[in-house]
Amino acid sequence: MEKILQQYSQYLLAGNFSEMTRIAYLGDLEQFFIFAASRHGLKMADLPIAQIDGLTVRAFVHDLMLGGVGKRSVARKLSSVRSFYKYAMSENLVSENPVQLIKAPKNTPNLPRFLFREHVDKLFMSPAATTQPPTASHQPPDLSPKDEFVFWREQVILELLYGSGLRVSELVALNFGQIDLTNKLLRILGKGRKERIIPLTDLAARAVRTYREKRELMRMPLAEPAAALLLNLRGGRLTTQSVRRILNDCERKAQLNQHIHPHMLRHTYATHLLDGGADLRSVQELLGHKNLSSTQIYTHLTKDRLRQTYMKAHPRAKLPD
Repeated sequence: MEKILQQYSQYLLAGNFSEMTRIAYLGDLEQFFIFAASRHGLKMADLPIAQIDGLTVRAFVHDLMLGGVGKRSVARKLSSVRSFYKYAMSENLVSENPVQLIKAPKNTPNLPRFLFREHVDKLFMSPAATTQPPTASHQPPDLSPKDEFVFWREQVILELLYGSGLRVSELVALNFGQIDLTNKLLRILGKGRKERIIPLTDLAARAVRTYREKRELMRMPLAEPAAALLLNLRGGRLTTQSVRRILNDCERKAQLNQHIHPHMLRHTYATHLLDGGADLRSVQELLGHKNLSSTQIYTHLTKDRLRQTYMKAHPRAKLPD
C-alpha cells in the first residue's frame, strides 16, 4: 500500500496539482485506507486495495457523517478517493471501481463572507496598513529600515489580495518578473498552472515600487525577475501561514471584530466588482475560475444592486408619479 501511495503522489506532482491539493488528497486517502483496513482487521500497510468494495466506501461516508463531519468535507474526502481509483483503474491496479456508484451527500453551498466597503477602508487605515506613506498620524516619522520594510510589505499584501483578487497561494508564489509596473499588469499562474493577466491598481503599483526600495535598503536579495516578491525578515519567501498572521494583526489593529482571512479579501474583490457594475464573465476571467458557476455565487451577494437595477429599469416596478 505504501508503494502505491508513493506512486500516486508522484502522479499528482506530474499532473500540475498544487502542493496543498496533493497533501489534502493523500491525507484523505490515508484516513480512508485506515478505515477500510480496520473493517478487515488489518493494518493499512497490509490492506490489498482489491478487497475494498462499494460497501466499504458507503460505510466510510456513513461513519464520517455520524462523526459530525460536514457535507462539504465528506464530499471532498470522497472526491479524493474517487480520484485515486481513477488513477488505479488507469494503471490496472484494480479491476473494478468501488466509488463509481457512490454519490456525495448533497450540500447547500454557503455564501462566501465578504467585507463591506467601510470595513475595507478601516482595514487599510489601520496603524500598520494605511494606503498613505507613514506620517505622524499613522506611523512614527522615524521608522527604522526594518519597520518601513514590514510596513510596505503589508501594503503590497493588502493591495494585491483586495485590489487584484489573488489567491494567497498565487500571492506568495509571485515573482518580480510577473509584475509589469509600466503597464500595471500582473501575470498570474493559477490553478492547474493556468495563466491569466489581470490589472494592477495604481495604489498597488506604488506599494510595490516603495516596498522594493525599502527591501533594497535592507540589503535583501535583489529584485530580479526570478526573485520572490514577498520575503520574510530572514530573506526567505513569505509563506501562506505568515500572510494569515499578518492579516490577523491588521484586523486586530483595525478593530473589525471579525476573523479576516486571505480568501475573504478575494471574495470581497469579486463582490465589489459586481456591485460596481462589472459583468459576470469579466469577473470570471479576473478570478481565474474555470466554470462560470464558481463565479455566480457572488451574484447572491449583490441583491441590493440587482434590486436597484430592476426598480430603475422595469416599467411597472414603481407607481406612476
